[in-house]
Amino acid sequence: MEESNQGMTFWDHLEELRWTLIRSIAALFIFAILGFAVMPYIYDSIIMGPTNADFFLYKYLCAATSAVPFLPDFCDDTFQVKIININLASQFFRHMTTSFWLALILTFPYLVFEIWKFIRPALYDQEQKSIRWVFLFGTVMFFIGCVVGYSLVFPITFRFLATYQLSGSIENQISLDSYMDNFLMLVFIMGIVFELPLLSWLLSQLGLLNKSFFKKFRRHAIVGLLLVSAFITPSGDPFTLSVVFIPLYMLFELSAFFVKPAPVESEEEDEEESLSQ
Repeated sequence: MEESNQGMTFWDHLEELRWTLIRSIAALFIFAILGFAVMPYIYDSIIMGPTNADFFLYKYLCAATSAVPFLPDFCDDTFQVKIININLASQFFRHMTTSFWLALILTFPYLVFEIWKFIRPALYDQEQKSIRWVFLFGTVMFFIGCVVGYSLVFPITFRFLATYQLSGSIENQISLDSYMDNFLMLVFIMGIVFELPLLSWLLSQLGLLNKSFFKKFRRHAIVGLLLVSAFITPSGDPFTLSVVFIPLYMLFELSAFFVKPAPVESEEEDEEESLSQ
């Protein structure tokens, strides 16, 4: 451990925690103010992007699906969904809450750094190297998950649900609150889902998970991931299902890569090495 930590009392740790919280809250507050200032532009150019036919994903999906007749039509240039507001104060409160969520995303690396700086003195040098890698990997995977949620999962889900009609006499009118609730939910859920390899690594370090689990339950995981993909993309066609299923399955295999082998596997490997020598 670091020598500076050995002389710290309980109150010293409490004081350090207090300043960690102050710096983290200050960073969130500053970025929330900046986000509040530019939020109208972010809504027009980013958040409301999937409501228009010129969204970049629809163009790629149009090129990929236009040659196959039974796949969904992403080539409709007239596609546009008007988001309505039905509550007097919704736009103001959404302006504030979205600014906070944006600040949380942008300051996520800094918040992770503050957590790391607080717990670092309590760790040995070898543990510091491992935890530093864990924080970096977890941050990168969280951002990748959010990008996948925004650019892939949410647009496909939104386009299907926005154009789905139970009856021709029913017109879809999507409220701002409904749109934003689904937008934030899917984006942040994907960010959390992409932390699965990190969670698997931590459980492996604690001795609660090893490679035998992934070998034993791979078939079950495939079925479960297919069900999750079908729930996220309820259109039911194989193309959109695979677009969501493939990244989730890759996460499963990546998680298996980061965990330790089972004790039996380790013994077998040692025996094979001794025989080869």
